[in-house]
Amino acid sequence: MAGDASRMRKPVIAGNWKMYKTQHEARDFFAAFKPLVAAATHCEIVVAPPFTAIAACVEAAKGSTIGIAAQDVYWANEGAFTGEVSPRMLVEAGCRAVIIAHSERRQLFGETDESANRKVKAALAAGLTPILCVGETLAEREAGNTQKVLEKQFRGSLAALTPAEFSRIIMAYEPVWAIGTGRTATPEIAAEAHKFLRGLAANSFTAEYAASLRILYGGSVKPENIKGLMAQAEIDGALVGGASLDAAQFAAIVNY
Repeated sequence: MAGDASRMRKPVIAGNWKMYKTQHEARDFFAAFKPLVAAATHCEIVVAPPFTAIAACVEAAKGSTIGIAAQDVYWANEGAFTGEVSPRMLVEAGCRAVIIAHSERRQLFGETDESANRKVKAALAAGLTPILCVGETLAEREAGNTQKVLEKQFRGSLAALTPAEFSRIIMAYEPVWAIGTGRTATPEIAAEAHKFLRGLAANSFTAEYAASLRILYGGSVKPENIKGLMAQAEIDGALVGGASLDAAQFAAIVNY
């Protein structure tokens, strides 16, 4: 049954550019990348550029199936929030999705489960697909607290969502100790965490919603390890950092 359910879930390969690429560099990337993934129908492709390059990427992605996402969002539609960007601004710019509570937002910029929850709800209300990130640090894993941390993040970030709202989100499991460190969680370690998250989804919503939830793995994903990760029934795609900046490398991951 799990195998059948995993086949129903269309994989998502998402690139998170973080604070890299000007508009000019983004256009150059798409010129090289689009032909390399033109035949890729087996997965959804998403690119999350910095805010300043969103419009350029939307324009450059035209004529392809590549969706553009933002890397963060604020929960109000407008207001005196200097430096923030609202969900409807992202929609107008052409975004289809938004990354919420990436580990760097949690660790460096004070994102909490509560603020993540407000952002998830605001993104859903605007018609955006939230890509909600969860994951433990090395200290938390070594202390044996991985499941406790994931459960707290899951429940806090998704509090008070209706099943219909929950059905529209994508999750990303990012073991913080594997991001940009070159250390990848083994496919088995990743799959175990994904399975635990899917169990939480079944408890909080229903087994049916849990079966259709797409959970991506994020943490030093490269062309060399994508095949092993995607061979796991519990892993429904990848949130790719550094390797998504290079058109050939990211295309190799998409075409796993």
